Amino acid sequence: MDFWIKAAQLLLSLAILVTVHEFGHYLAARAFKIRVEKFYLFFDPWFSLLKKKIGDTEWGIGWLPLGGYVKIAGMIDESMDKDQMALPPKDDEFRSKPAWQRLIVMVAGVVVNIVVGFFIYIMVVAAWGTDSLSNDSLKYGISVNENFAALNLGIEDGDLITAVDGEKVENAQLVNLQIFLRGYRELEVQKPNGEKKIVVLDKDINDWMWANDAVMAFGTRMPTIVDSVMTNRDAFTKGLSKGDSIVSINGVETPFFHELQAQLAKQEGDSTLATVGLYRNGEYKELDVFTDANKTIGFMPQFPEWLEATHTDYSFGESISKGFEKAGWTMHDYAAQLPLIFTAKGASSVGGFGAIGSLFPPTWDWQVFWANTAFISLVLAIMNILPIPALDGGHIMFLLYEMITGKEAPQKVLEYAQLIGFVLLMTLFLYANGNDVYRAFFE
Repeated sequence: MDFWIKAAQLLLSLAILVTVHEFGHYLAARAFKIRVEKFYLFFDPWFSLLKKKIGDTEWGIGWLPLGGYVKIAGMIDESMDKDQMALPPKDDEFRSKPAWQRLIVMVAGVVVNIVVGFFIYIMVVAAWGTDSLSNDSLKYGISVNENFAALNLGIEDGDLITAVDGEKVENAQLVNLQIFLRGYRELEVQKPNGEKKIVVLDKDINDWMWANDAVMAFGTRMPTIVDSVMTNRDAFTKGLSKGDSIVSINGVETPFFHELQAQLAKQEGDSTLATVGLYRNGEYKELDVFTDANKTIGFMPQFPEWLEATHTDYSFGESISKGFEKAGWTMHDYAAQLPLIFTAKGASSVGGFGAIGSLFPPTWDWQVFWANTAFISLVLAIMNILPIPALDGGHIMFLLYEMITGKEAPQKVLEYAQLIGFVLLMTLFLYANGNDVYRAFFE
């Protein structure tokens, strides 16, 4: 049931966003009196689920939920309609219009996705406010990624990051993003005794962090209390139960969850026996439990009551500013991660529908649904504007070439570019979804 609820949320979100994106193209085309022959939600190879002709446009729903499209007359697109392009151009065709009008038609879909993303974020903030994790909630301070700690910067478990580049930390959950994606480099660190010091990070710290799996430099330091145990794991069979307080692994004290993770990571082999020391109702016990290939024993930790987020509600006017800020940083952070795709680690982390679907919870939550829809809308805008043939950005690239040089790109070049772009996108699609399948069955 969890799978189907996630799938339904993903399908609804993509259906909304694909429709509004294509409406952007449609409305811009009609504004310049360009004929739109088809408007489809999802693709319709061989047949469609629904279709109806209204005026010059066939409106329909396809059976292949990989996106959608508008077929604009007189344009080389995914339909590869060469017969139409071989005929003399008509006044209501895309190719007959000035380059600036064609550019607006191609940009319109991306613009609509951006506007929709910003609008939804504003409405989410207005309806549900925001939650942030203040330093006051970090009873035991932060945990420091052991790879990041190896830099010997003087930041240790139990410290607090109180300011970043001179800005007071209002939400401790943003510090990792500020360092890794936003270029913040000066940290004010407060020790448990109240002493403060300034740590300045090297400007190339991002490359080092990514190479050493230290992207999440800081976490929350909390005791390990079991919340739930996976029923298909050895820990469940051996009797690990909700409420157990795990304090050691193989005789090594691990009073905090990140220390338990670090100790389990030292296990050799894909499935090895680990001795788990724990307290249950005040009584100390030990369980010999097999780990998995990911060096985990199959339980979810309980978040302590003192680790509570601070909730803030906003007036509608305040929501506009806060929503713009959230949407702007969302676009910035996603774009900042794109170069990482071309690294070995980044390529292995690329995901498809499975990765996107995992953003949604197993129960229907409208706040999470709309927040994720806003995020995906902005991601679609960024991906579509990339200068890859078969994407909007590819068409925009050729139109800019035409506007700068005064010459249209030859039709054969456009056809071959569209074909190459389609092959590239399908290859990426298969690779990304193949990663999802691999992670689901082998990790």
